[in-house]
Amino acid sequence: MQNIATQGAVRIDKWLWAARFFKTRQMATDAVSGGHVHLNGERVKPGRKIGVNDQLRVNKAGMTWQITVSGLVEKRVSAKLAQSLYVESAESLADRALQQEQRRLNVVAPAPKTKPDKRQRRQLSQIKFD
Repeated sequence: MQNIATQGAVRIDKWLWAARFFKTRQMATDAVSGGHVHLNGERVKPGRKIGVNDQLRVNKAGMTWQITVSGLVEKRVSAKLAQSLYVESAESLADRALQQEQRRLNVVAPAPKTKPDKRQRRQLSQIKFD
């Protein structure tokens, strides 16, 4: 059984990995470095320490989580324990549900049966670059 601490500090990239927001630590580090994770409204570096009651905004794959840290761990824990490491705001839950519904309703055009000819390629490139 893992110890979930409520005091101290943990690197933000380690915590995101341990809380199962990202599959690998490298992915968590890249997300923090790339500006997809904000701590208390500010962009931070992967080595920044976080503590309990810190506010995080995590953008991943078009989805946004607004969470409050409620527990700290440095090692990856089970999914059930990982969910107890943070509390997601009600607004965030509603926004994510709305985003999922919009994705579900988004109709993707079917793939063409043949390759586009020269005229169709020109039309496509004109649409893309206008």
